[in-house]
Amino acid sequence: MVLPNGVHVKFGPTEWEDASAEGFIVPRTKVVSGVCRSNPDEHDEEKWIWERCPEDFDIDFNDLYFAVRGGGGGTWGVVTSVFLQLHDYLPFSSYFFNRYPSPIEECSAIAPQFAEFKAKYMSAPSLLNVTKEHSLACGSPNSFEEIYCYGEEDVMQAWARLLDLNNLADPAKVACLFNISGVPGYAELTILGNKNDRIPGKVPDSPAPSPSGNPLAGVLVPQSWLDESEENVKTVLENESTTPYYAFGGATASGPDQANSLSQAHRNAAFMAYFSDDYFWGNLFPKMFDISDKTKFPPVFGSNHAGFLTAGPLKEDWTKPCPPEWTFEERREKCISFQEAIYGTERLARLEAIKKAVDPQFIFNCVNCIGNNLPEASKSQDDELSPSDSEPESLSLSANPSDEPSGASSMSSVAAVTSAIAVYVLINAFSCV
Repeated sequence: MVLPNGVHVKFGPTEWEDASAEGFIVPRTKVVSGVCRSNPDEHDEEKWIWERCPEDFDIDFNDLYFAVRGGGGGTWGVVTSVFLQLHDYLPFSSYFFNRYPSPIEECSAIAPQFAEFKAKYMSAPSLLNVTKEHSLACGSPNSFEEIYCYGEEDVMQAWARLLDLNNLADPAKVACLFNISGVPGYAELTILGNKNDRIPGKVPDSPAPSPSGNPLAGVLVPQSWLDESEENVKTVLENESTTPYYAFGGATASGPDQANSLSQAHRNAAFMAYFSDDYFWGNLFPKMFDISDKTKFPPVFGSNHAGFLTAGPLKEDWTKPCPPEWTFEERREKCISFQEAIYGTERLARLEAIKKAVDPQFIFNCVNCIGNNLPEASKSQDDELSPSDSEPESLSLSANPSDEPSGASSMSSVAAVTSAIAVYVLINAFSCV
């Protein structure tokens, strides 16, 4: 990886500890170590020299490892290579509802039941007598018709069971969901189903890139909230604006090494869904997420599908949406930021501190990336840095409002002033973020 200061580094975990007693299925990364390249101008990789980093190299590899794994791209430096540990390639199954060769009216009539089936199979499998293991083998993108599975599953039996529970048992209706056999994996299926003249035989982008993309973000619906009541599953199905994205759950909660910046909401989610802003912030948000501490806004949105108009609610009232007609300046001033709505107050504060250490001049400054909404990022765009501006900034977290990442932090300052009327000693406790 090439850092913003031009130093070439490579790093990775070197010490671990058992975390099984806490419910994790992989060891916890305890120490991350790294080295620096002493001859960065050498193009021949065989001649690269990796050595201990110089004494004035003050970047913490534990922090860098944490940031680049979940903290978004475009802001930490240039990643040139990654080593991955892959899972075994399990048998692949793909199912489609009322899709090929063309939709059938009889199948279209039971589309609501198929939506119910997907929600229950993925997120409440016991309602269909499906084991958790068979449920976790499958997922579905946010397109209505598809289900993909790796390993043992129970899709067709469960589909027949749901139809029977709805008094719709009929072989013709069961056949509305069918399996495409003979395809070894999702990559091969994507090649088969997409015309790709530009790079034949290669996996195309699916869906293809768009000039605008999705303007908003999906809510990470907590599995714990769905487990409270079957009615909560129905609430999602009745109020979602698009098909949920079923690519969550399972070992995402128990499988991390606890040294990455992906939000806990992402790991605890059953699926990702889209709702109208008014309905979500006013009705679902207080039920799905803990908002008892007004100094800590929780992570809510999935980062991988967050559009450019994504924002949290009003800073002064978390049950009110950020008005879409406001300018970007108004939204920055009065709404929970894009970044805080994704990472939450606490995780964002750590990521912003790492950003200031790794890239104090904000050379890597992309829209809505970590640190992009900080005053220092705007200053870096002026290209008029004074000698003092070029020095690395302190990592101390100041109570200065200009250093506050977003709404929950500024709410803490308001709370401090209010509390000062009654108890003066609380000022410092609440104004430090």
